[in-house]
Amino acid sequence: MNALIIFVLLLVLMLTGMPISISLGLTVLTFLFTMTNVPIESVALKLFTGIEKFEIMAIPFFILAGNFLTHGGVARRMINFASSCVGHWHGGLALAGVMACALFAAVSGSSPATVVAIGSIILPAMVKQGYPRKFGAGVITTSGALGILIPPSIVMVMYSVTTNTSVGALFMAGVIPGLMLAFLLGLTTWVLAKKHNYPRMAKATWGERFAAFRKSAWGLLLIVIVMGGIYSGVFTPTEAAAMAAVYAFIIAVFVYKDLKIKQVGKVLLDSASMSAMLLYIITNAVLFSFLMTSENIPQQMAAWLTGQGLGPIAFLLVVNVLLLIAGNFMEPSSIVLIMAPILFPVAVALGINPIHFGILIVVNMEVGMCHPPVGLNLYVASGITKMGISELTVAVMPWLLTMLGFLLIVTYVPAISLWLPNLVYGSVG
Repeated sequence: MNALIIFVLLLVLMLTGMPISISLGLTVLTFLFTMTNVPIESVALKLFTGIEKFEIMAIPFFILAGNFLTHGGVARRMINFASSCVGHWHGGLALAGVMACALFAAVSGSSPATVVAIGSIILPAMVKQGYPRKFGAGVITTSGALGILIPPSIVMVMYSVTTNTSVGALFMAGVIPGLMLAFLLGLTTWVLAKKHNYPRMAKATWGERFAAFRKSAWGLLLIVIVMGGIYSGVFTPTEAAAMAAVYAFIIAVFVYKDLKIKQVGKVLLDSASMSAMLLYIITNAVLFSFLMTSENIPQQMAAWLTGQGLGPIAFLLVVNVLLLIAGNFMEPSSIVLIMAPILFPVAVALGINPIHFGILIVVNMEVGMCHPPVGLNLYVASGITKMGISELTVAVMPWLLTMLGFLLIVTYVPAISLWLPNLVYGSVG
Protein backbone atom coordinates (compact mmCIF):
# COMPACT_ATOMS: atom_id res chain seq x y z
CA MET A 1 0.00 0.00 0.00
CA ASN A 2 2.84 2.39 0.93
CA ALA A 3 4.57 1.68 -2.38
CA LEU A 4 1.37 2.58 -4.24
CA ILE A 5 1.01 5.86 -2.33
CA ILE A 6 4.65 6.80 -3.04
CA PHE A 7 4.47 6.07 -6.78
CA VAL A 8 1.07 7.75 -7.25
CA LEU A 9 2.33 10.86 -5.44
CA LEU A 10 5.47 10.93 -7.60
CA LEU A 11 3.45 10.48 -10.81
CA VAL A 12 0.98 13.24 -9.88
CA LEU A 13 3.81 15.69 -9.14
CA MET A 14 5.57 14.81 -12.43
CA LEU A 15 2.34 15.26 -14.40
CA THR A 16 2.09 18.85 -13.12
CA GLY A 17 5.22 19.57 -15.17
CA MET A 18 7.41 19.86 -12.09
CA PRO A 19 11.11 18.94 -12.66
CA ILE A 20 11.94 15.31 -11.81
CA SER A 21 14.40 16.28 -9.07
CA ILE A 22 11.86 18.44 -7.20
CA SER A 23 9.12 15.80 -7.70
CA LEU A 24 11.37 13.21 -6.07
CA GLY A 25 12.29 15.46 -3.15
CA LEU A 26 8.68 16.53 -2.48
CA THR A 27 7.44 12.93 -2.67
CA VAL A 28 9.99 11.84 -0.07
CA LEU A 29 9.41 14.75 2.30
CA THR A 30 5.59 14.54 2.04
CA PHE A 31 5.56 10.81 2.77
CA LEU A 32 8.18 10.94 5.54
CA PHE A 33 6.56 13.82 7.44
CA THR A 34 2.95 12.65 7.12
CA MET A 35 3.15 8.84 7.29
CA THR A 36 6.33 7.96 9.21
CA ASN A 37 8.19 8.98 12.37
CA VAL A 38 11.56 9.41 10.65
CA PRO A 39 13.37 12.38 12.28
CA ILE A 40 14.15 15.38 10.07
CA GLU A 41 17.83 15.12 11.05
CA SER A 42 18.16 11.79 9.22
CA VAL A 43 16.79 13.39 6.03
CA ALA A 44 19.34 16.23 6.24
CA LEU A 45 22.11 13.69 6.94
CA LYS A 46 21.08 11.57 3.97
CA LEU A 47 21.16 14.60 1.67
CA PHE A 48 24.84 15.11 2.46
CA THR A 49 26.02 11.50 2.75
CA GLY A 50 24.16 10.55 -0.44
CA ILE A 51 26.58 12.46 -2.68
CA GLU A 52 29.73 11.84 -0.64
CA LYS A 53 30.77 8.95 -2.88
CA PHE A 54 34.12 9.39 -4.61
CA GLU A 55 32.73 8.05 -7.93
CA ILE A 56 30.22 10.92 -8.20
CA MET A 57 33.13 13.36 -8.68
CA ALA A 58 33.68 11.76 -12.10
CA ILE A 59 30.42 13.28 -13.39
CA PRO A 60 31.34 17.01 -13.34
CA PHE A 61 34.81 16.20 -14.71
CA PHE A 62 33.44 14.20 -17.67
CA ILE A 63 30.91 16.98 -18.35
CA LEU A 64 33.72 19.55 -18.33
CA ALA A 65 35.92 17.41 -20.62
CA GLY A 66 32.98 16.95 -23.02
CA ASN A 67 32.33 20.71 -23.13
CA PHE A 68 35.99 21.51 -23.82
CA LEU A 69 36.02 18.94 -26.64
CA THR A 70 32.72 20.21 -28.10
CA HIS A 71 34.05 23.77 -28.34
CA GLY A 72 37.66 22.86 -29.09
CA GLY A 73 37.66 21.65 -32.69
CA VAL A 74 38.10 17.98 -31.76
CA ALA A 75 34.79 16.97 -33.36
CA ARG A 76 35.65 18.57 -36.71
CA ARG A 77 38.99 16.74 -36.89
CA MET A 78 37.34 13.43 -35.97
CA ILE A 79 34.78 13.95 -38.76
CA ASN A 80 37.57 14.62 -41.27
CA PHE A 81 39.39 11.46 -40.19
CA ALA A 82 36.20 9.38 -40.38
CA SER A 83 35.38 10.83 -43.83
CA SER A 84 38.81 9.87 -45.14
CA CYS A 85 38.22 6.28 -43.98
CA VAL A 86 34.62 5.58 -45.09
CA GLY A 87 33.60 8.57 -47.24
CA HIS A 88 33.90 6.65 -50.53
CA TRP A 89 31.22 4.10 -49.54
CA HIS A 90 27.49 4.59 -50.24
CA GLY A 91 26.27 7.35 -47.92
CA GLY A 92 29.90 8.15 -47.12
CA LEU A 93 29.34 11.37 -45.17
CA ALA A 94 26.54 9.75 -43.14
CA LEU A 95 28.80 6.77 -42.35
CA ALA A 96 31.51 9.24 -41.34
CA GLY A 97 28.92 10.75 -38.98
CA VAL A 98 28.31 7.36 -37.32
CA MET A 99 32.06 6.72 -37.01
CA ALA A 100 32.73 10.24 -35.70
CA CYS A 101 29.93 9.83 -33.11
CA ALA A 102 31.53 6.57 -31.93
CA LEU A 103 34.95 8.25 -31.65
CA PHE A 104 33.57 11.34 -29.90
CA ALA A 105 31.51 9.11 -27.56
CA ALA A 106 34.78 7.51 -26.45
CA VAL A 107 36.02 10.86 -25.15
CA SER A 108 32.88 12.72 -24.02
CA GLY A 109 30.65 10.34 -21.99
CA SER A 110 27.49 12.21 -22.98
CA SER A 111 24.92 11.63 -25.72
CA PRO A 112 23.60 15.21 -26.09
CA ALA A 113 27.22 16.48 -26.27
CA THR A 114 27.94 13.97 -29.06
CA VAL A 115 24.83 15.02 -31.02
CA VAL A 116 25.72 18.71 -30.71
CA ALA A 117 29.42 18.34 -31.47
CA ILE A 118 29.08 16.04 -34.49
CA GLY A 119 25.60 17.02 -35.70
CA SER A 120 26.19 20.77 -35.86
CA ILE A 121 29.14 20.20 -38.22
CA ILE A 122 28.09 17.21 -40.31
CA LEU A 123 24.36 17.89 -40.85
CA PRO A 124 24.85 21.14 -42.84
CA ALA A 125 27.57 19.37 -44.88
CA MET A 126 25.20 16.46 -45.63
CA VAL A 127 22.41 18.78 -46.78
CA LYS A 128 24.93 20.66 -48.95
CA GLN A 129 26.00 17.35 -50.57
CA GLY A 130 22.39 16.51 -51.43
CA TYR A 131 21.28 14.21 -48.60
CA PRO A 132 17.68 14.61 -47.41
CA ARG A 133 17.59 16.50 -44.10
CA LYS A 134 15.51 13.68 -42.53
CA PHE A 135 18.17 11.10 -43.35
CA GLY A 136 20.95 13.15 -41.80
CA ALA A 137 18.87 13.89 -38.71
CA GLY A 138 18.04 10.19 -38.25
CA VAL A 139 21.70 9.17 -38.49
CA ILE A 140 23.03 11.74 -36.01
CA THR A 141 20.18 11.52 -33.46
CA THR A 142 20.60 7.77 -33.03
CA SER A 143 24.40 7.59 -33.44
CA GLY A 144 24.74 10.31 -30.80
CA ALA A 145 23.19 7.89 -28.32
CA LEU A 146 26.47 5.94 -28.45
CA GLY A 147 27.73 8.64 -26.07
CA ILE A 148 26.38 6.79 -23.04
CA LEU A 149 27.28 3.23 -24.12
CA ILE A 150 30.85 3.58 -25.37
CA PRO A 151 32.94 4.30 -22.25
CA PRO A 152 33.53 6.59 -20.47
CA SER A 153 29.82 7.07 -19.69
CA ILE A 154 28.13 9.36 -17.17
CA VAL A 155 25.08 7.03 -17.01
CA MET A 156 27.35 4.08 -16.15
CA VAL A 157 28.85 6.12 -13.30
CA MET A 158 25.33 6.76 -11.98
CA TYR A 159 24.43 3.05 -12.17
CA SER A 160 27.67 2.24 -10.35
CA VAL A 161 26.94 4.77 -7.58
CA THR A 162 23.37 3.47 -7.16
CA THR A 163 24.22 -0.25 -7.06
CA ASN A 164 27.84 -0.28 -5.76
CA THR A 165 29.02 -1.96 -8.97
CA SER A 166 32.58 -1.50 -10.29
CA VAL A 167 32.81 1.51 -12.65
CA GLY A 168 35.91 0.05 -14.30
CA ALA A 169 34.15 -3.27 -15.04
CA LEU A 170 31.12 -1.39 -16.42
CA PHE A 171 33.31 0.72 -18.69
CA MET A 172 35.03 -2.41 -19.97
CA ALA A 173 31.64 -4.14 -20.47
CA GLY A 174 30.44 -1.25 -22.65
CA VAL A 175 33.25 -1.55 -25.22
CA ILE A 176 32.01 -4.51 -27.30
CA PRO A 177 28.26 -3.59 -27.17
CA GLY A 178 29.21 -0.01 -28.11
CA LEU A 179 31.29 -1.07 -31.12
CA MET A 180 28.61 -3.59 -32.12
CA LEU A 181 25.83 -0.99 -32.03
CA ALA A 182 28.01 1.49 -33.96
CA PHE A 183 28.49 -1.19 -36.64
CA LEU A 184 24.74 -1.97 -36.80
CA LEU A 185 23.80 1.72 -37.07
CA GLY A 186 26.43 2.11 -39.79
CA LEU A 187 25.06 -0.95 -41.61
CA THR A 188 21.51 0.49 -41.49
CA THR A 189 22.86 3.80 -42.84
CA TRP A 190 24.76 2.06 -45.66
CA VAL A 191 21.75 -0.10 -46.69
CA LEU A 192 19.44 2.96 -46.86
CA ALA A 193 22.08 5.02 -48.68
CA LYS A 194 22.69 2.29 -51.25
CA LYS A 195 18.94 1.79 -51.76
CA HIS A 196 18.37 5.51 -52.46
CA ASN A 197 21.74 6.04 -54.19
CA TYR A 198 22.85 8.83 -51.86
CA PRO A 199 26.12 10.68 -52.65
CA ARG A 200 29.57 9.18 -52.19
CA MET A 201 32.81 11.07 -51.68
CA ALA A 202 36.04 10.67 -53.64
CA LYS A 203 38.23 7.92 -52.18
CA ALA A 204 40.98 9.39 -49.99
CA THR A 205 44.57 8.33 -50.55
CA TRP A 206 46.51 6.70 -47.70
CA GLY A 207 48.49 9.92 -47.45
CA GLU A 208 45.29 11.94 -46.93
CA ARG A 209 44.07 9.42 -44.36
CA PHE A 210 47.34 9.62 -42.44
CA ALA A 211 47.22 13.45 -42.52
CA ALA A 212 43.62 13.41 -41.19
CA PHE A 213 44.61 10.90 -38.49
CA ARG A 214 47.60 13.03 -37.47
CA LYS A 215 45.39 16.11 -37.08
CA SER A 216 42.83 14.21 -34.99
CA ALA A 217 45.46 12.25 -33.00
CA TRP A 218 45.45 14.64 -30.02
CA GLY A 219 41.73 14.06 -29.55
CA LEU A 220 41.97 10.31 -30.14
CA LEU A 221 44.84 10.10 -27.64
CA LEU A 222 42.35 10.99 -24.91
CA ILE A 223 40.74 7.55 -25.42
CA VAL A 224 44.10 5.91 -24.74
CA ILE A 225 44.77 8.10 -21.69
CA VAL A 226 41.37 7.51 -20.06
CA MET A 227 40.82 3.83 -20.84
CA GLY A 228 44.51 2.86 -20.72
CA GLY A 229 44.97 4.66 -17.41
CA ILE A 230 41.99 2.92 -15.82
CA TYR A 231 42.81 -0.61 -16.98
CA SER A 232 46.53 -0.37 -16.32
CA GLY A 233 45.73 0.68 -12.75
CA VAL A 234 47.47 4.06 -13.08
CA PHE A 235 44.33 5.88 -11.91
CA THR A 236 40.72 5.27 -10.90
CA PRO A 237 37.75 6.18 -13.17
CA THR A 238 37.24 9.37 -11.13
CA GLU A 239 40.90 10.37 -11.50
CA ALA A 240 40.64 9.48 -15.20
CA ALA A 241 37.73 11.95 -15.50
CA ALA A 242 39.86 14.71 -13.93
CA MET A 243 42.75 13.85 -16.27
CA ALA A 244 40.33 13.98 -19.23
CA ALA A 245 39.13 17.46 -18.23
CA VAL A 246 42.69 18.83 -17.88
CA TYR A 247 43.86 17.18 -21.12
CA ALA A 248 40.77 18.39 -23.05
CA PHE A 249 41.45 21.94 -21.80
CA ILE A 250 45.10 21.79 -22.94
CA ILE A 251 44.39 20.47 -26.45
CA ALA A 252 41.39 22.79 -27.00
CA VAL A 253 43.21 25.97 -25.87
CA PHE A 254 46.92 25.39 -26.52
CA VAL A 255 47.19 22.66 -29.18
CA TYR A 256 44.25 23.15 -31.57
CA LYS A 257 43.71 26.77 -30.37
CA ASP A 258 40.04 26.68 -31.44
CA LEU A 259 38.96 27.72 -27.92
CA LYS A 260 40.12 31.18 -26.80
CA ILE A 261 41.12 31.81 -23.19
CA LYS A 262 38.28 34.34 -22.85
CA GLN A 263 35.76 31.58 -23.80
CA VAL A 264 36.97 29.21 -21.06
CA GLY A 265 34.91 30.99 -18.41
CA LYS A 266 31.68 30.31 -20.31
CA VAL A 267 32.60 26.63 -20.76
CA LEU A 268 33.30 26.34 -17.01
CA LEU A 269 30.00 28.06 -16.20
CA ASP A 270 27.99 25.83 -18.57
CA SER A 271 29.67 22.72 -17.13
CA ALA A 272 29.00 23.86 -13.56
CA SER A 273 25.34 24.50 -14.42
CA MET A 274 24.88 21.04 -15.97
CA SER A 275 26.78 19.35 -13.12
CA ALA A 276 24.68 21.14 -10.50
CA MET A 277 21.49 19.99 -12.24
CA LEU A 278 22.65 16.36 -12.32
CA LEU A 279 23.95 16.43 -8.73
CA TYR A 280 20.62 17.87 -7.58
CA ILE A 281 18.80 15.00 -9.31
CA ILE A 282 21.23 12.51 -7.71
CA THR A 283 20.71 14.02 -4.24
CA ASN A 284 16.93 13.74 -4.47
CA ALA A 285 17.15 10.27 -6.00
CA VAL A 286 19.32 9.18 -3.05
CA LEU A 287 16.58 10.47 -0.73
CA PHE A 288 13.99 8.54 -2.75
CA SER A 289 16.13 5.40 -2.53
CA PHE A 290 16.43 5.93 1.25
CA LEU A 291 12.62 6.14 1.52
CA MET A 292 12.19 2.97 -0.57
CA THR A 293 14.69 1.08 1.58
CA SER A 294 13.23 2.30 4.88
CA GLU A 295 9.79 1.12 3.73
CA ASN A 296 11.32 -2.21 2.57
CA ILE A 297 9.79 -1.74 -0.89
CA PRO A 298 12.60 -3.19 -3.08
CA GLN A 299 12.64 -6.38 -0.99
CA GLN A 300 8.86 -6.66 -1.15
CA MET A 301 8.89 -6.14 -4.92
CA ALA A 302 11.68 -8.70 -5.28
CA ALA A 303 9.68 -11.22 -3.24
CA TRP A 304 6.51 -10.50 -5.25
CA LEU A 305 8.23 -10.80 -8.63
CA THR A 306 10.01 -14.03 -7.71
CA GLY A 307 6.72 -15.27 -6.22
CA GLN A 308 5.10 -14.82 -9.63
CA GLY A 309 7.42 -17.51 -10.90
CA LEU A 310 9.28 -15.11 -13.22
CA GLY A 311 12.54 -16.61 -14.37
CA PRO A 312 15.47 -14.49 -15.61
CA ILE A 313 14.17 -14.51 -19.22
CA ALA A 314 10.68 -13.21 -18.35
CA PHE A 315 12.08 -10.77 -15.76
CA LEU A 316 14.50 -9.20 -18.27
CA LEU A 317 11.64 -8.80 -20.76
CA VAL A 318 9.55 -7.05 -18.08
CA VAL A 319 12.53 -4.81 -17.23
CA ASN A 320 12.98 -3.82 -20.88
CA VAL A 321 9.30 -2.94 -21.27
CA LEU A 322 9.31 -1.02 -17.97
CA LEU A 323 12.43 0.98 -18.87
CA LEU A 324 11.20 1.73 -22.39
CA ILE A 325 7.92 3.03 -20.91
CA ALA A 326 9.87 5.10 -18.36
CA GLY A 327 11.88 6.51 -21.28
CA ASN A 328 8.65 8.14 -22.50
CA PHE A 329 8.50 10.38 -19.44
CA MET A 330 11.98 10.77 -17.92
CA GLU A 331 15.56 11.36 -18.97
CA PRO A 332 18.23 8.65 -18.38
CA SER A 333 19.78 9.99 -15.17
CA SER A 334 16.43 10.03 -13.37
CA ILE A 335 15.44 6.58 -14.65
CA VAL A 336 18.69 4.96 -13.52
CA LEU A 337 18.63 6.64 -10.11
CA ILE A 338 14.97 5.71 -9.45
CA MET A 339 14.66 2.28 -11.10
CA ALA A 340 18.07 0.70 -10.48
CA PRO A 341 17.71 0.43 -6.66
CA ILE A 342 14.29 -1.23 -7.15
CA LEU A 343 15.16 -3.64 -9.97
CA PHE A 344 18.75 -4.45 -8.97
CA PRO A 345 17.92 -6.63 -5.90
CA VAL A 346 15.48 -8.70 -8.01
CA ALA A 347 18.08 -9.17 -10.74
CA VAL A 348 20.65 -10.34 -8.19
CA ALA A 349 18.10 -12.69 -6.58
CA LEU A 350 17.45 -14.25 -10.00
CA GLY A 351 21.18 -14.75 -10.60
CA ILE A 352 21.54 -12.04 -13.29
CA ASN A 353 25.06 -10.62 -13.46
CA PRO A 354 25.11 -6.99 -12.12
CA ILE A 355 27.48 -5.84 -14.90
CA HIS A 356 25.30 -7.38 -17.63
CA PHE A 357 22.22 -5.81 -15.99
CA GLY A 358 23.94 -2.41 -15.99
CA ILE A 359 24.70 -2.59 -19.73
CA LEU A 360 21.10 -3.67 -20.41
CA ILE A 361 19.84 -0.57 -18.54
CA VAL A 362 22.26 1.71 -20.44
CA VAL A 363 21.11 0.33 -23.83
CA ASN A 364 17.50 0.96 -22.77
CA MET A 365 18.47 4.54 -21.90
CA GLU A 366 19.97 4.92 -25.39
CA VAL A 367 16.71 3.88 -27.01
CA GLY A 368 14.78 6.21 -24.68
CA MET A 369 16.91 9.17 -25.78
CA CYS A 370 15.76 8.70 -29.37
CA HIS A 371 11.97 8.40 -29.02
CA PRO A 372 9.31 10.93 -27.97
CA PRO A 373 8.00 12.61 -25.94
CA VAL A 374 11.08 13.14 -23.72
CA GLY A 375 13.86 11.81 -25.99
CA LEU A 376 16.70 14.19 -25.12
CA ASN A 377 18.58 13.55 -28.38
CA LEU A 378 15.42 14.40 -30.36
CA TYR A 379 15.26 17.83 -28.74
CA VAL A 380 18.96 18.48 -29.27
CA ALA A 381 18.72 17.35 -32.92
CA SER A 382 15.56 19.44 -33.34
CA GLY A 383 17.51 22.52 -32.28
CA ILE A 384 20.25 21.77 -34.84
CA THR A 385 18.03 20.73 -37.76
CA LYS A 386 15.09 23.11 -37.09
CA MET A 387 12.77 20.08 -37.58
CA GLY A 388 9.72 19.31 -35.43
CA ILE A 389 9.75 16.41 -32.95
CA SER A 390 7.06 14.47 -34.87
CA GLU A 391 9.03 14.84 -38.12
CA LEU A 392 12.23 13.72 -36.36
CA THR A 393 10.44 10.73 -34.83
CA VAL A 394 9.60 9.46 -38.32
CA ALA A 395 13.16 10.20 -39.48
CA VAL A 396 14.85 8.10 -36.75
CA MET A 397 12.57 5.07 -37.17
CA PRO A 398 14.89 2.74 -39.21
CA TRP A 399 17.77 3.27 -36.75
CA LEU A 400 15.45 3.06 -33.75
CA LEU A 401 14.24 -0.37 -34.91
CA THR A 402 17.89 -1.42 -35.29
CA MET A 403 18.53 -0.30 -31.70
CA LEU A 404 15.51 -2.27 -30.42
CA GLY A 405 16.79 -5.40 -32.19
CA PHE A 406 20.21 -4.83 -30.63
CA LEU A 407 18.59 -4.40 -27.21
CA LEU A 408 17.07 -7.89 -27.50
CA ILE A 409 20.45 -9.37 -28.46
CA VAL A 410 22.25 -7.69 -25.53
CA THR A 411 19.48 -8.72 -23.14
CA TYR A 412 19.66 -12.44 -23.86
CA VAL A 413 23.34 -12.86 -24.82
CA PRO A 414 25.21 -11.78 -21.64
CA ALA A 415 28.56 -12.82 -23.16
CA ILE A 416 28.49 -9.68 -25.36
CA SER A 417 28.74 -7.54 -22.21
CA LEU A 418 30.76 -9.89 -20.01
CA TRP A 419 33.43 -11.39 -22.28
CA LEU A 420 35.85 -8.44 -22.11
CA PRO A 421 35.53 -7.66 -18.35
CA ASN A 422 35.87 -11.40 -17.60
CA LEU A 423 39.02 -11.45 -19.72
CA VAL A 424 40.51 -8.44 -17.92
CA TYR A 425 39.26 -8.88 -14.37
CA GLY A 426 38.59 -12.62 -14.21
CA SER A 427 34.98 -13.36 -13.22
CA VAL A 428 32.95 -10.16 -12.69
CA GLY A 429 29.67 -9.69 -10.88
